[in-house]
Amino acid sequence: MKLIAAGVTNVGMKRAHNEDNHILVPEENLFVVADGMGGHASGEVASEIAVQSVADFFKMTTADEEQTWPYKEEKGLKYEENRLVAGIKLANRRIFETAQADVRKRGMGTTIVGVLFTNNGAYVGHCGDSRAYRFRNNQLEMLTDDHSLLNDYLKNHKLTPEEIEAFPHKNVIVRALGMKDNVQVDVSRLEPLPNDLYLLCSDGLSGMIKDKDMEVLCQNWQNDAGKADDVEGLCHDLVATANKNGGTDNVTTVIIKIMA
Repeated sequence: MKLIAAGVTNVGMKRAHNEDNHILVPEENLFVVADGMGGHASGEVASEIAVQSVADFFKMTTADEEQTWPYKEEKGLKYEENRLVAGIKLANRRIFETAQADVRKRGMGTTIVGVLFTNNGAYVGHCGDSRAYRFRNNQLEMLTDDHSLLNDYLKNHKLTPEEIEAFPHKNVIVRALGMKDNVQVDVSRLEPLPNDLYLLCSDGLSGMIKDKDMEVLCQNWQNDAGKADDVEGLCHDLVATANKNGGTDNVTTVIIKIMA
């Protein structure tokens, strides 16, 4: 499976500093986005610990397959699924312990979404409201389920777009790394196909661009023969559009294309 990938992060139009982080680990076919929370510099610290911890765990377990994992494998999950879950859980523990050891960082946390490509398919793991999408056959599909108060409410109530916009506390996250010493990670298996695009993003992107508009941007990019492999250009287009639409939060996206 040959991949090309790129990532772009931007402070946005309203924030003083960037609490998002992302990492590309092409030698592991691993890609991660994290959106920090906590104010001051703490959110940035949490998201950096998150992406680096997952990357380090993968590098460590590749170099030494006998390396003892910090968590037992979960029954029912394949080896690589367990590996992704364990890396995210390790990141959670490091963030939680860092916050407990430094009063200035108490309450810091981060969302996370990562995708791992293997010979047997691909796996998406996430916690929070950072999202993964797949663009295939000119259609954009969201692959993750937001761990947010609004999304929990929508599962039991029908709301109009206006009611959703006016929903109080709609940005409240109900699950994130660093909130407790352990965390539940959602993981799902995918079947990648040639020419698929996989898009990871913080809510600074998904909150500023409607999914349908995001789909149109991907369609326009795909239909331009001169841009077919310029995934970094598509990242910049998406971030620029989010900022043009208000840019009220930090904006981060990582895009991976499966080459034919």
